[in-house]
Amino acid sequence: MRALPHIIRKEFTQISRNKVMIPLLFFMPIVQLVVLSYAADFEVKNLNLAIVDYDQSESSRHLIQKFTASGYFTLVGSFRNVKDGTNVIEKEVADLVLICPQHMERNLENMRVAEVQLLFNAVNNQKAGVASSYCQQVISAFNNEHLRQLAMESTTSTPARLTVDVRESFWYNAQLDYKTFMVPGILAILVTMLTAFLSSINIIREKEMGTIEQLNVTPISKMEFILGKIIPFWIIGMVVMSFGLVIAWLMFGIGVTGNILTLFSFVAIYLIAILGIGILISTVTETQQQAMFVTWFFMVIFLLLSGLFTPVDSIPEWARALNLVNPIKYFVEVMRSIMLKGSSLSDLNSHFLVMTVFALGFNLMAMRSYRKTMG
Repeated sequence: MRALPHIIRKEFTQISRNKVMIPLLFFMPIVQLVVLSYAADFEVKNLNLAIVDYDQSESSRHLIQKFTASGYFTLVGSFRNVKDGTNVIEKEVADLVLICPQHMERNLENMRVAEVQLLFNAVNNQKAGVASSYCQQVISAFNNEHLRQLAMESTTSTPARLTVDVRESFWYNAQLDYKTFMVPGILAILVTMLTAFLSSINIIREKEMGTIEQLNVTPISKMEFILGKIIPFWIIGMVVMSFGLVIAWLMFGIGVTGNILTLFSFVAIYLIAILGIGILISTVTETQQQAMFVTWFFMVIFLLLSGLFTPVDSIPEWARALNLVNPIKYFVEVMRSIMLKGSSLSDLNSHFLVMTVFALGFNLMAMRSYRKTMG
């Protein structure tokens, strides 16, 4: 292993000579973290609401006021009939139309069902689904308020029956802030993409520069060579993760709830696994374009299946089977568990075992595939 420090020094020298790479290594991930955390926000705000009020009663006006005061909806107009209301959906002026039927107030006072109708523009199904959820919240609040009012006004021996009073408590993300959910996952993706792409083109660059021939004739073992290629980018990945955690705390107020040493233990073993994938790709491809394409192909698949944007439980069975060999999926779960829930190593020992197997397996495959030949 006496040659290992020299290989590492050579790698850092090559990196330092590239005046463009150094700012990209540290500045670009931070910018991506900030931009993606705000851009990758699936919360729906400022939904355009149109009203068709056939009842023109105090109750219908109160319901409309509940909608406009919720903060989710922007009133774009009130119309006399459904046809005029649906026209604004067709013209994409409104995202939804609330229709209050005739005799709505009378039905409510007589404890009968008052069926309001909601028409959604569902071209964007996700937006329509979230809008429907918001509407249910507003209508539920209106119902509870109305029942309480009836109970107080009741003079009979059997007052109006109240529904169950639900007291909600949201653990780990009290404000239901989507950035709290996204930032740990985005940190995982940034260090993944950075280290995977850098390592995947490393040996290819040596081939294209002709320096691989000089390395092949030196008395260094395959293990020394692979370790010499991995360690510099491993250090860079650890530094970038440290910067990212600081930015997440300063800009978003998202710190590490769990043990910071536990978090970095997982980061360390995970980076070894990802760098092993990159080096393996670099040994079996012939050009930087090939290496970049293969890396992008696998990283995009792993990313989409990782649970970064959508729950893993919602994907098909065959995709869940692929996730068994998806290191990004395990690391995203680890980042969220430690940063948000404060999970310990004992809580995540199965994840640590799987990631250790990935780290050993991918790097052993990289060593086997690397040939000290001129071919």
